[in-house]
Amino acid sequence: MFRNFLFLMPFLLIACNNTAQNKIDIPTENKTTMQKQNIYQFKVTDLYGNTFDFSTLKGKKIMIVNTASECGLTPQYRDLEAIYEKYKDQNFIIVGFPANNFGAQEPGSDEQIASFCKKNYGVTFPMMSKISVKGKDMHEVYQFLTQKSKNGLQDSEVAWNFQKYLIDENGELVKVIQPQTLPTDREIILWIESK
Repeated sequence: MFRNFLFLMPFLLIACNNTAQNKIDIPTENKTTMQKQNIYQFKVTDLYGNTFDFSTLKGKKIMIVNTASECGLTPQYRDLEAIYEKYKDQNFIIVGFPANNFGAQEPGSDEQIASFCKKNYGVTFPMMSKISVKGKDMHEVYQFLTQKSKNGLQDSEVAWNFQKYLIDENGELVKVIQPQTLPTDREIILWIESK
């Protein structure tokens, strides 16, 4: 019997080794890995039909804001333009995205929106073509801004018109600012001015 055991011992060791090896080599495809992205991957269309490439903004702080022409918060355009004018030569830019997701408060065409912004608020910061910022047809830029799996910071939901997303000089999301907070709020100004 001892002889039989000695004879079987090498086979048992090989079998045990293979079992251990199989346990080590279990595929990891079920593990979800988070790949942090940045804003520079996106190209969008502006109000005039031109391509706007976010990669041209490398090294700048960016505020992205969803806008509407018929909202109680629409006067924020004035403050947005004021801080853009003050800081645009200090590596800061604002990018506006008109959206009709809240109370149908942005019903106009791109041409009408452009005219409204210029005539009423003298807007000179880049304004993009109208998009959706929530729901099944959410634009890919807003998927990045609102999904932690893409932005690496946090999940968020666009609560209303004029929600602000702050992007640092590396194209990464660093803060979400609620719609009611004015663009001239101390927290935002300190962020813009910080080195």
